[in-house]
Amino acid sequence: VQLQASGGGLVQPGGSLRLSCAASGSSFSINVMGWYRQAPGKERESVASISGGKTTYADSVKGRFTISRDGAKNTLYLQMNSLKPEDTAVYSCYALSGVVFWGQGTLVTVSS
Repeated sequence: VQLQASGGGLVQPGGSLRLSCAASGSSFSINVMGWYRQAPGKERESVASISGGKTTYADSVKGRFTISRDGAKNTLYLQMNSLKPEDTAVYSCYALSGVVFWGQGTLVTVSS
């Protein structure tokens, strides 16, 4: 499984971004997909995950972020609304298919 993340960038506080993670290869065997993030000087944290129809979110993003998966396009999304400066981080997608596969990170910067 290969994962290609995109969609990061610079956004003002209160703004929105949508991250995408395109999966290729043996994507049919993927059970769980999700996003992690790592801010400068901080540990990596789980942001959101999706498995079948079930989604989970970190408390810090509940109500602001939405994770979704388009099976036809083999693409994972993270819609991020009401962004805050503390959301600034490198966001990485992953897929669980027996083993964990990682995409490259995409930088999200929330700043005025």
